Amino acid sequence: MEQYSTNLTDKQWQVIEKIINPQERKRKYSLRNIMNAILYLLKTGCQWRMIPKDFAPWESVYYYFSKWKNEGVIEDLLDNIRSQVRTKSGREKSPSLGIIDSRSVKTSHHVDSDRGLDGNKKIKGRKQHIIVDTQGNLMAIAVHEANVHDSKGAPEVIEKLSYKFPRLAKILADGGYRGNLADWVLDKFGWELVVVLSSDECPSKFKVIPKRWIVERSFAWLENFRRLTIDYEYHADTAETMVQLAFCKIMFNKIIG
Repeated sequence: MEQYSTNLTDKQWQVIEKIINPQERKRKYSLRNIMNAILYLLKTGCQWRMIPKDFAPWESVYYYFSKWKNEGVIEDLLDNIRSQVRTKSGREKSPSLGIIDSRSVKTSHHVDSDRGLDGNKKIKGRKQHIIVDTQGNLMAIAVHEANVHDSKGAPEVIEKLSYKFPRLAKILADGGYRGNLADWVLDKFGWELVVVLSSDECPSKFKVIPKRWIVERSFAWLENFRRLTIDYEYHADTAETMVQLAFCKIMFNKIIG
């Protein structure tokens, strides 16, 4: 089989195999081959039907992708790898601080559901709402229509943090999250939502914006995956899974070569 740069190393596969293949059994196509095909598609941006013949047939690859998405396997993988990254760097598995932000992404012409027009950025598509830890690792993601204001779309992604991060105490946000959101977060989860204004939003004085740049860097990392430069996914939850997979690969490269 052709060795693509996106293929998992032996050590990386050992970590993944424990999560996606807890029960060994004979298969026509190996799950490692399937996962390598998905990562190839994510990196190159090719269509499902154009996955190289070195991999399993695209129908099999898509079947397992959908299965792992619907069963929450990809999200479990993300949580497992993030915990390993944090532990290796001497941190607790559960972050105490999260950073929230969003970006609008243009959708392809065949996507008809869950999209709208972001009037500020003149983008017709979807908005990716993410929360990352202080290392830039993904904690949660929600994808919705681009015309939804940040303060209105934030609850969807914030709710995904509940019961997963026992040490979480504070979330940093920019000026787009001003309003009643902070009260809602405090009342429902007991977390503090802190809005940190930039010099443009608060022109009377200049100050360095602590930690908010981290989430911007996380968005920049996603630009390395061509499948994510435009949202090609028909369903919003598929777009969420693609981002989760991208962060799995990003974090893998941090800890396991």
